Amino acid sequence: MLVDFLATGTGRAFFGWAWAATNERLLAAAAVTLTFALLARAVRGVTFGGALAGGTVCFALFTSLGPAAFAVLAALFALTWLSTRAGYRRKLDLGVAERREGRGAWQVFANLAAAGICSTAFAGTGNRAWVVAAVAALAEAATDTVASEIGQSKHREARLVTTWERVRAGTDGGITAFGTAAGVLAGLGIAAVATVGHLLPRGEIWIPVVAGFSGMVLDSILGATAQRQGWVSNQAVNLLATFSSAALAYWLVN
Repeated sequence: MLVDFLATGTGRAFFGWAWAATNERLLAAAAVTLTFALLARAVRGVTFGGALAGGTVCFALFTSLGPAAFAVLAALFALTWLSTRAGYRRKLDLGVAERREGRGAWQVFANLAAAGICSTAFAGTGNRAWVVAAVAALAEAATDTVASEIGQSKHREARLVTTWERVRAGTDGGITAFGTAAGVLAGLGIAAVATVGHLLPRGEIWIPVVAGFSGMVLDSILGATAQRQGWVSNQAVNLLATFSSAALAYWLVN
């Protein structure tokens, strides 16, 4: 039946339109991805490898979810870039400052892979729950990074999430009240951008915020236990946290 339809004049016209629309979207995604990667590298937000990793996810998000998804990714980059540079001298004194050349490929991949996979799953299935899951993964990345960076910029001490003992700011698993509040606001900002871009209904804006917060808590618990014991790396912890947020969001939608 499909072959017969494509053989008609209407079928050929429809196929030509669909092909042109697909190519146009791919070209737009490629142009936006290249510009975004170059800008991120220019401001030293990422290394060259980090730019490649981020660009790959950017392309997946744009082609699967459209320009609104890129806006969410851009908001995440802006929030993490600004928070990383907040109180940079204090972070240098503490020995926890981010490298001046930016985040590397594995750091970027650990924070963005879940969102890229979820967006691709939506493109293949059409299940809207994957969109919410992708936004939740990005919200977790914003929540965790901003909470950590802002907490370190304002305090020299933190509380270990598992025992509540005082530890030096920047210690794996250490949290601060001010940093946590900043992180939640960052997650809310990501969800708000997604809502304005019609990726999320207004009634579901809370889902990425809650999922992002839960992922941040898991990240801290794993940091205070498995990471401090040397069983897993920081990148592995970040990866698990973003995937857990995406999974929780998917479950809440369904």
